[in-house]
Amino acid sequence: MDRDLLGDLAILLAVAEEGNFTRAGHRLGVSQSAVSHTIRRLEDRIGVKLLNRNSRSVTLTDAGERLVATLRPSFQQVNDRIEEVRTLGERPSGLIRITASKPPAERILWPVAAQLVREFPDIRVEISTDGRLSDLAEDRFDCAIRLGEHLGPDMIAVPVGPPLEMAAFSSPEYFERRGVPRHPDDLADHDCLVMRHRVDGGTYDWELEKDGDEQPLKLDGPFILNDSGMVLQAAREGLGIGFLTLPEIEADLAAGRLIRVLTDWCPPFDGYHLCYSGRRNVSSALRLLIDRLRYRA
Repeated sequence: MDRDLLGDLAILLAVAEEGNFTRAGHRLGVSQSAVSHTIRRLEDRIGVKLLNRNSRSVTLTDAGERLVATLRPSFQQVNDRIEEVRTLGERPSGLIRITASKPPAERILWPVAAQLVREFPDIRVEISTDGRLSDLAEDRFDCAIRLGEHLGPDMIAVPVGPPLEMAAFSSPEYFERRGVPRHPDDLADHDCLVMRHRVDGGTYDWELEKDGDEQPLKLDGPFILNDSGMVLQAAREGLGIGFLTLPEIEADLAAGRLIRVLTDWCPPFDGYHLCYSGRRNVSSALRLLIDRLRYRA
């Protein structure tokens, strides 16, 4: 690919993101007419119309949408590598403050963070696992590891784990005594181990889905807990049915201590993401952590 084409594609991507030739020009430090001329040249070169133009804005054609969908992750990878190379000349240092629930903190974050501080003694990592959805700015955290459904609109999110499934489960003794639920409606007749993530918040709804039939359930039972380890312990002792992510119970399933039910009502969903504010500068230490944690399927 020659350098002119690469530059033209970068301008197309800017126009697509800004929705306007003038704003794209300001962003790139060139005139509106230069942007317009570049897009016309690119369309002539490719032989297909990429933008629909009117007096107020520009929108992508179907061909433009397809091309930009390919360009965006590729250019992001290039930008990430440039930032990574830029930090090579400085020694990453300083404190990284992270909030995460215990499962991703133990399974995803800890192995990477432990290796990071071994390699870079000037980096310090603070990890909070209190389980609540902290406000990053208010609580002065640099980043958080959260499920996709908990990401804020102004957050930059980087996937750090594969897709997940929720799992409903209890001990073999519980199901022998109370029977096995076959449908989400059956859970109303069972003891369920409920979670409340915040002292001042509501209990967590169980979200079950099959073939487009969504069943959000607010259930009741003998315990309201804020720690997944305690949910596991209560389920092992036959005190009710728990509802956690599948990786949290895999060891117990393999050992026969727990049995999973309603499997066909728990489809995969987007897994954990590291998120941070798009409005603040990212330190070299945090950028290094992000790159190490990034999930690559």
